[in-house]
Amino acid sequence: QLQAFGGGLVQAGGSLRLSCAASRRTFSSYAIGWFRQAPGKERRFVAQVTWDGGSTYYADSVKGRFTISRDNAENTVYLQMNSLKLEDTAVYYCAARRSYSSSWYQRLDEYSYWGQGTQVTVSS
Repeated sequence: QLQAFGGGLVQAGGSLRLSCAASRRTFSSYAIGWFRQAPGKERRFVAQVTWDGGSTYYADSVKGRFTISRDNAENTVYLQMNSLKLEDTAVYYCAARRSYSSSWYQRLDEYSYWGQGTQVTVSS
């Protein structure tokens, strides 16, 4: 029900835009988060957008470089990643939680649905 795509290989300093597409007609009632998992590490929170796009939250490591947004008419959430660093290399996952709240959801267990992940590799 969630599909993440847009990953690839990019040089340090470059940009990528990830997309998270959903098939649900009720997509607009879900908060969407992006997480990432580097090899040998735990999956970690990256960014979240509330159901209406009114609030966004970011991990400190990506603040000022990444921007999350959504288009509810297209059932899609975007993660624009600029000024990419080597340490941004990871598999990126999008996740959904049904919520009309403006709360910040950072934990994996706060999300009910997950996409399959898309690989982002940043090279020097």
